[in-house]
Amino acid sequence: MAYELKVPSVGESIVEVEIGQWLKKEGDTIRRDDPLVELVTDKATLELPAPVDGVLEKIMMPQGSMAQVNQAIALLKEGAVSGAVAETPKAAPAEVPVTAAEPRVMPAAERVMVQKGLLASQVEATGPGGRILKEDAERAAVSKAAPTAITPAAPAPSVPLAAKDPGRPWRQDEVVPMTPLRRRIAERLLSAQQNAAMLTTFNEADMSAVLELRKEYGEAFLKKYGVKLGFMSFFVKASVQALQQIPQLNAEIQGSQIVYHKYYDIGIAVGGGEGLVVPVLRDADRLNFAEIERAITDFAGRIKARKIMPDELAGGTFSITNAGVYGSTQGTPFLNPPQVGVLGMYAMQEKPVVRGGQVVVRPIMGLALTYDHRLVDGREAGLFLQKIKELIENPVRLTLEV
Repeated sequence: MAYELKVPSVGESIVEVEIGQWLKKEGDTIRRDDPLVELVTDKATLELPAPVDGVLEKIMMPQGSMAQVNQAIALLKEGAVSGAVAETPKAAPAEVPVTAAEPRVMPAAERVMVQKGLLASQVEATGPGGRILKEDAERAAVSKAAPTAITPAAPAPSVPLAAKDPGRPWRQDEVVPMTPLRRRIAERLLSAQQNAAMLTTFNEADMSAVLELRKEYGEAFLKKYGVKLGFMSFFVKASVQALQQIPQLNAEIQGSQIVYHKYYDIGIAVGGGEGLVVPVLRDADRLNFAEIERAITDFAGRIKARKIMPDELAGGTFSITNAGVYGSTQGTPFLNPPQVGVLGMYAMQEKPVVRGGQVVVRPIMGLALTYDHRLVDGREAGLFLQKIKELIENPVRLTLEV
């Protein structure tokens, strides 16, 4: 029985997706819920699973095509799948079992493998469905010396390296196609820069009190709630209180009107391999510390597994990004339109500060607020960061909400 594979609804405001990498080839046997193809939106890359058992008969929309929601992108031949056929390729020619057994290599991982001279057989796959992830390739590169010749098991998506000067073969260029998600991120960043008057203001916060709280109650918190007490829950709580005091940062511009949001949906920037994605904590003002930490942990896991839905990445009223996890000590975060504010957190550093007339060393975190100057003035930006600083340095106020 023929079955059309159609693009599902992947978000309230999304009517078109880009076809990413096909994870199965025409003629491949498929099982229900096997990932078939990646769908790329302007928010994230998602995997479309097989709705039935059978065979991928025809790919109608190749990688890079734009497809409308509910448009057919492939034909499936529905039917029972024999376990012996799928799992016992001994009767096939010698070449076939090798190809069929090769794990699927994700694009980011493939680039690392090409650069390090790794074969698929040398990398332990830990991704869903036996796929090789970028982390797997990097792990293999560290544990095993790369061979002198680069001979990947599958064709690389990049232009082969070529020496510009035969006399100096080390002078090489590599041309790698930009991934669909990276292209969309680039488009959004450029659009934000062209359509907003972005400014950034800075401050610092002494993290001593937060570190003491985590040291004193971290173990009990983990035992009771099953999740670690991180920094982000403190900053989400502090941001909500600061937004309540400075409503201009919890707003957006629509034409000639200003829309002030009376709810607090906080976007949390999470690294997704190809770039940051920003899932949204809905009604963050109504969440306690444990609920915030659980939600962030869940987001991170599902983003890595590409199980996050576009609706979860849309509609935030304000965002927070923690560049400190990558070692950055300062920077200027980028707005996520139509939001008019984003808070950046940076790596803590031991710094001398004056306390009670004495110079002491404290763990200091740099903070940055990028805002849309069309709506937010320097006064509001400064007051917002000062409120964040006060609450982080006196975190008991976060629980008392004063």
